[in-house]
Amino acid sequence: MLETKSLPEAIFRIARKPDPWQAPDWSRANPDGTFGNRFDDPEGYYRVLYAASQKLSCFLETLARYRCDLSLLAELHDIEGKDDFVPLGSVPSEWCNGRLTGAAQVEGNYADIFEAEWIALLRQRLAGECLRLGLQDLDASVLQGPARRITQLASLEVRRHGCDGIYYSSRHGHDLENWAMFEPFRIKRASAQEIATDDPAFLEALRILGLKLAD
Repeated sequence: MLETKSLPEAIFRIARKPDPWQAPDWSRANPDGTFGNRFDDPEGYYRVLYAASQKLSCFLETLARYRCDLSLLAELHDIEGKDDFVPLGSVPSEWCNGRLTGAAQVEGNYADIFEAEWIALLRQRLAGECLRLGLQDLDASVLQGPARRITQLASLEVRRHGCDGIYYSSRHGHDLENWAMFEPFRIKRASAQEIATDDPAFLEALRILGLKLAD
C-alpha cells in the first residue's frame, strides 16, 4: 500500500512579498515549463508551493545559499587548527526586507515517496528515464539527489495517483519535514508577517549555517 501523510496543524513558508502563499507566475517559468525546483511539474500544467512543518526548516532552505564556499572551508581546515576562527557567510539585509513568513492550515494527503512501496513503484515507472540519465538505479538517494528530471517525473506520478503533494525530509536534516503542495492548493487559512531579525528560528538558522546578518 502506498504510504501517505497528513499535514500538521500548521505549516510554514518563506517567500517574496506581497503574499508568501501565492504561486509563482507562469511568466517566470523556465523553457522546460518548470521553475527549476525539485518537485515541479515537468509538463508545466500545475504549480507547486514548498513549505515545512518547522519555521526553522524554511529558513535553512532559503538561507543556505549564503554559506561560505566549501572549497574555502576546506582550505582553512588544512591551514588552521581545529579550534581556530571560521569566517561567517553574510545575509544581506534586503533579504529580510523583501520576504514574508507565512503560516497556514492545509488539507490533503501527501505521498511519502521515501517509503519502500513508493520507491518500488517509481523505480518501475521511471526506469527508462534513469537509464537515459546514466543512473544505474533509483533509490532514496536519487530522490534526494540533484537529478531534477527524476524528482519532477516522480511528482507527476504522485499526482496521477491522486495525492495533493509530496512529503519529504529536508536535505539539511531528516528531522525537518518539508511539503511540496500541488495546485490546486487546499489552503483553509493562511497568514503572513514580516521577518523579525530576532525570531528564534531565524537566529537558530544563522547559527547552524554559520551566517551573520549584514549591517
